[in-house]
Amino acid sequence: MASNRQLFLQHVAQTSPAPMGLEIARASGMYLYDPTGKAYLDMIAGIGVSALGHTHPAVVKAIKNQAESYLHTLVYGEFVLSPQAKLAGWLNDHLPDPLSQTYFVNSGSEATEGAMKLAKRYTGRAEIIAAKNAYHGSTQGAASLMNPTTFTQAFHPLLPGISHIDFNCHQCLEKITDKTAAVIVETVQGEWGIRKPLPGYLPALRKRCDETGALLILDEVQAGCGRTGSLWAFEQYDIVPDILLLAKGLGGGMPIGAFISSREIMQVLTHNPVLGHITTFGGHPVACAASLATLTTIEQEGLIPAVAEKAALFKELLVHPDIRDFRQAGLMMAIELDDFDRVLAVIQHCLKAGLITDWFLFNERSLRLAPPLIIEEGEIRKACAIILAGIEATPSKR
Repeated sequence: MASNRQLFLQHVAQTSPAPMGLEIARASGMYLYDPTGKAYLDMIAGIGVSALGHTHPAVVKAIKNQAESYLHTLVYGEFVLSPQAKLAGWLNDHLPDPLSQTYFVNSGSEATEGAMKLAKRYTGRAEIIAAKNAYHGSTQGAASLMNPTTFTQAFHPLLPGISHIDFNCHQCLEKITDKTAAVIVETVQGEWGIRKPLPGYLPALRKRCDETGALLILDEVQAGCGRTGSLWAFEQYDIVPDILLLAKGLGGGMPIGAFISSREIMQVLTHNPVLGHITTFGGHPVACAASLATLTTIEQEGLIPAVAEKAALFKELLVHPDIRDFRQAGLMMAIELDDFDRVLAVIQHCLKAGLITDWFLFNERSLRLAPPLIIEEGEIRKACAIILAGIEATPSKR
């Protein structure tokens, strides 16, 4: 009989010639466990997904309770489903005006797709502007926003009408015109290797969009749900987007995404044509129940106010002559080293020592850290010690 590893390699479609290949038997809190019982301290949380760690009791309880009530009923938007309605209400109560209407989908990529359609429909314009070195998803529309084209060139042609600007470049904002339907940026650039907006940049972008009638879409798929030290990262920059994208940490481990806008903007999906955007599994009752449990637990347990202190401890501990740069936005962090080979060597060292880290799509010189928000001081110290030992054990090319 074939082993799980053999079945994985033979029948699960692969995305790289060398997957990490760690077999997971169970997970709890900050740790993943392989079939032998070896524990792995999870310092990437499924790329920012498991905000409450793994199998958090509140999330598991919500999933079980909802699964015993009902699962899928009908395509999104046709039935009144308590988990959807309560989650949408919670989001409305915790977002500034006019972000009052939520469209639930299954992932960040789908949230991007829906927002692109919404912006074109509302403005009647075709051009969409994105920032270079940003990642908004891998479906064809979302992938069209990607520049450089390292991961997309093989699939061209993609969508036309896409232009790009440099993040944090004020002069580039002149590219936004009355032909622009929307500008989409990450509030904090994730796959670049953690790049925060410079003071004044996002307000200037907001102002330029207002001047030209373009919609501002903020992608907080990675940065939202408390990861940067506020519930929504944009709260730190004194702006409000026209459309907000959420996913990853929103579900506490369950697949869910959302694009959120005003009633005025969102209503255009209801006519000319009717059913302007549809999804079968978007807003699945179990995913919505898990999401509401995740968000309320983050709030009730005071995890967001604690982000700054935890982030400061990482910065204090992660000091080494071979660390070229340490960048962070709360618990989104990047440790820059020499090159990709050094990064891979440290990743492998950490894995053998029982710690999971990763790299970034557009910054191969940096290690990714995005632990669950529940991480405690002892785990931070343990993680930093393993990472520093990994850096020390791998040769520098300086």
